[in-house]
Amino acid sequence: MSRSRASRTAIAAVGFAIASAATLSACSSDDATSNGKPTIVASTNVWGSVAAAVAGDDANVTSVIQDPSADPHSYESSPSDAAAVTDADLVVFNGGGYDEFIEKILGSAKDKPVVDAYELLGAGHSDSEGDAHNHAGAGDDHDSEGHEGHNHGAVNEHVWYDIPTVDAVAHKIADELSKLDPDNAQNYTDRVDAFDTKLHAISDITAKIAVDHPKAPVAQTEPIAHYLLEAAGVEDLTPEEFESAIEEGSDPSPSAVAATRDLLVGKKVDALVYNIQTEDKVTQDMRANAESAGIRIVEVTETLPDGLDYIQWQTRNAEALAEALN
Repeated sequence: MSRSRASRTAIAAVGFAIASAATLSACSSDDATSNGKPTIVASTNVWGSVAAAVAGDDANVTSVIQDPSADPHSYESSPSDAAAVTDADLVVFNGGGYDEFIEKILGSAKDKPVVDAYELLGAGHSDSEGDAHNHAGAGDDHDSEGHEGHNHGAVNEHVWYDIPTVDAVAHKIADELSKLDPDNAQNYTDRVDAFDTKLHAISDITAKIAVDHPKAPVAQTEPIAHYLLEAAGVEDLTPEEFESAIEEGSDPSPSAVAATRDLLVGKKVDALVYNIQTEDKVTQDMRANAESAGIRIVEVTETLPDGLDYIQWQTRNAEALAEALN
């Protein structure tokens, strides 16, 4: 799905409007509440998948953005999106400026129960004894007092790659659903416990990477999988200027491009983590350089690939990183 950065936003905006309208029109307020179940609206299919794992058949879950090629950064909400979010019993979104269209809608929806994933970064969750659970791998170092220290010292909003945060989100969803639907509270608890176990399995993979390949050098086209790399205890050597420019859809400076190319051509990294959703000539050239040098490619995305749920997706990502480093 290669395309120029200039056209990516325009194409995505049209696709998003069509996809979201089709998705949400099928779940209008009347239809979604007619069966008496709580309704959840998630900003993307990533958080929709997490919510669905907890909700099961006891609540209705819809996602505004489902297109695998979507870029939530640039999404402009439609009236049907606003209606769905406003009418939902619970809204789950990423936060941190990633899916601002949700936050704009929520600005006019006062006292709406929400789960803001970014706000839970570093929080873990607490069990009935009050003990905090954190499934961080050997490379994690989350600061519960703030969000510093990520992405070369800056904030990184791609928290769905952070397993402890996803764990906290799932438990927060279970708590909110239990308030909305106390008759099924035990079902939500049972499902979130099962989801928790599956998250542990992903963390086990990244923890093993940290043991087997401590501080292994890697490069990224964008800082999408920052928390995956952090949990795996590997070192991202990519110049921050290069990653930031690609993420923002601008051209990296010639010096940043040269420094990144040198990492690959000079075989100074063991893997290239490559976002296949936002390819352009610069990133394609970097991939070609990596492949010519025999450096493994780890493909990542921002939204769920077709046919996968959150656990399957993140398990594949962790396994792909482990295989590349092996």
